[in-house]
Amino acid sequence: MQRWRGLEDIPQDWGRSVVTIGSYDGVHRGHQLIIRHAVDRARDLGVPAVVVTFDPHPSEVVRPGSHPPLLAPHHRRAELMADLGVDAVLILPFTTEFSKLSAADFVVKVLVDKLHARTVVEGPNFRFGHKAAGTVEFLAEQGGVYDFDVEVVDLYVTGEAGGGEPFSSTLTRRLVAGGEVEGAAEILGRPHRVEGVVVRGAQRGRDLGFPTANVETLPHTAIPADGVYAGWLHAQGEAMPAAISVGTNPQFDGTERTVEAYAIDRVGLDLYGLHVAVDFLAFVRGQAKFDTLEALLEQMAEDVERCKDLVAAAEKP
Repeated sequence: MQRWRGLEDIPQDWGRSVVTIGSYDGVHRGHQLIIRHAVDRARDLGVPAVVVTFDPHPSEVVRPGSHPPLLAPHHRRAELMADLGVDAVLILPFTTEFSKLSAADFVVKVLVDKLHARTVVEGPNFRFGHKAAGTVEFLAEQGGVYDFDVEVVDLYVTGEAGGGEPFSSTLTRRLVAGGEVEGAAEILGRPHRVEGVVVRGAQRGRDLGFPTANVETLPHTAIPADGVYAGWLHAQGEAMPAAISVGTNPQFDGTERTVEAYAIDRVGLDLYGLHVAVDFLAFVRGQAKFDTLEALLEQMAEDVERCKDLVAAAEKP
């Protein structure tokens, strides 16, 4: 799959294509409906399927300081899109100048002049252009002028997550923030993932017999609520069952919020400096401070056994 950062990266001989546009944070099950439809239409027409997305999130430019917690970094979204059959991802740098581009100019500069859109696939509430003035109806009108079709796909899927609310990135973020990682996984179609580089912490886990990978998470990452979770630690191409701790480590009067993963039953694992990923499968318990160190160690041993059972009962990613 080709990855372009900016319009200038698009090959000059790029032909016609099927395009879908959006932030697609998380590439959740609703997003997947739209993207799969775009890929299917591209295959029908014998042209490539292209996803257009933005960096940073548009809200950060339009309303500075309002950047939402991200469910997936761009490289992860690209991987997920590639798995769905997407041929190219275009990441447009979202600047103040770009935010002032009218909907009509966006159509010409991006869809017509660069991507030579044959079909554009979107959800029913898609908005674009300066002050989000562009609608799917306007897009269809422009398609009549510039010779491309517009197909609207209902992305609203519902389930048990969120009490039956339509699946969305907003709902997923809320569930993650509340520690409801099982509900988030229902929406995403996979466990919520946090990524980053393993850095040296206080190394208390090692001293206590449970050495953890202290993950320095990427900026704006959506991190689950404080507590203990079962999941997987992905490192060096391997998915290892893990007990994951999120929080400030109140037992030792900590103040910095961290994500630490203990690879269950792994001895001598050295991950310092490596980029790893942590998948959150299930919530085990909330963060707590114990009366004694012995009580903490007893609880940690119970947590590890509980996590081992939960992971063993789940399908390995």
